[in-house]
Amino acid sequence: MPTTDEPHHHRTVAESFGANAQRYDRARPTYPDVLIERLAEHRRDVLDVGCGTGIAARLLQQRGCTVLGVDPDPRMAEEARRRGLDVEVATIEAWEPAGRAFDAVVAAQAWHWIDPEAGAHKAAAVLRPAGLLATFWNAFVPPDDVAEGMVTVFRRVLPDLPQAHRWQVGPDPYALLAAKAADGARATGRFGEPQEWRFPWERAYTPAEWLDVLPTFGGLNRLDPRTLGEVLDGVAAVVRDDFVMQYTTVVMAAERIA
Repeated sequence: MPTTDEPHHHRTVAESFGANAQRYDRARPTYPDVLIERLAEHRRDVLDVGCGTGIAARLLQQRGCTVLGVDPDPRMAEEARRRGLDVEVATIEAWEPAGRAFDAVVAAQAWHWIDPEAGAHKAAAVLRPAGLLATFWNAFVPPDDVAEGMVTVFRRVLPDLPQAHRWQVGPDPYALLAAKAADGARATGRFGEPQEWRFPWERAYTPAEWLDVLPTFGGLNRLDPRTLGEVLDGVAAVVRDDFVMQYTTVVMAAERIA
């Protein structure tokens, strides 16, 4: 169980992503078509938990879903609204469904900020029978030369961050997050046995595009401008060519028991 101080720290870190919501929406990676199509199949009403600026929600809207977003950061919510998403500002634990029901509850890059059992209880309460809870994360692996160059920069500028030691994490740590989400779903007794899905895909980056992504990462989005500038200048010096990022989207999926 978390200590008394940990939930407040967790919320503070989670809400730091809204500091530059437009950059977040512009730079953060998308999600693979095969996942979005599977989520949208036979599901009209979707609740997007920790919707951020609505990156995943808009993909679901494009496939005919009606999506309601919930996010604790009013800056992210405002950006999502500006882009056509209906959003209510709250944590999912405190959010009031007011009798509304959904065919799917999804969370893209967000469920690790939520108490997994409390979140699963809320999802079960608003899902229709056979409705789907799906939490997912994008794992990425850069090419060796890009990873090695960035490690060199982070060891010099920010030696205490995990990125100073490794940039090729891959999907397995995200599978641990999916496993925690699965345990939370099991603990409610209201879901069938959770499944893990993995969807590999790739995206090409120019150096400028990658430099646009970096400040959106946790740990970097709270840096002072001088330190962030030093990081970006260092990465610009070592990442000079276009490259292809290997992504894997890791999903925990569980169906609500009738």
